[in-house]
Amino acid sequence: MEAWFESFRNSIQYEMLLRLLLAALLGGIVGMERGSGDRPAGFRTHILVCAGSALLMLVSLYGFDGFDAVPFKYPNNRDSSRIAAQVVSGIGFLGAGTILHEGITVRGLTTAASLWMISAIGLASGAGMYFISVVATVITYITLTTFHSLEKRYAVNSKSDRKYVRIVATDSPGIISQVASYLALNGIKVKTINIKNNSAKNQIVLEMYLKINKELDLATVMNGVQQIEGIQSIENVG
Repeated sequence: MEAWFESFRNSIQYEMLLRLLLAALLGGIVGMERGSGDRPAGFRTHILVCAGSALLMLVSLYGFDGFDAVPFKYPNNRDSSRIAAQVVSGIGFLGAGTILHEGITVRGLTTAASLWMISAIGLASGAGMYFISVVATVITYITLTTFHSLEKRYAVNSKSDRKYVRIVATDSPGIISQVASYLALNGIKVKTINIKNNSAKNQIVLEMYLKINKELDLATVMNGVQQIEGIQSIENVG
């Protein structure tokens, strides 16, 4: 038994096992932070993505006849990037599934980015880049935790505020430009706009994401928009 363990410890199998376990551990560290909230990808997903990326890298590196030979000898004509390179594009499909579009609100971009980052960490771990894998995990974890608080604090101290408004108007020529022009004249920037048509009622619904100076009275501006001919209703939705 001791001889078998000594032989196993000196084989490439042992090295691959260490890399795969490290990837699972690092993926779990990032996954714990993502799994602490109501997010589409959490603890288990990050472990699977990181370990899976490491496994694909291991297959790319050592998946050939004689990989378990002792002593191990790596062939010079082996292209180790062929399989692993597909992870970079393939993870995009998984990341896209975590992005939710609710009206004009987009959620899940950070989770998608964390999956992309954790797949890169898995590839690095599978390649035996232990130090850089750990450092990348620490950077990712700090970014997701500490920087999140700083981002919120910076937004609070900002001189501008962001609001979502929903405007229902008659579907008439020039109505959208009139609304946009009025907002611009009052120093309000339209960040995004989503337009929905209701042909049955001859209406359009404008869902607008606005950047507003905190010193500006939003109620006064909304009353002004309400006075534009064709505007039926305006609502502050957040």
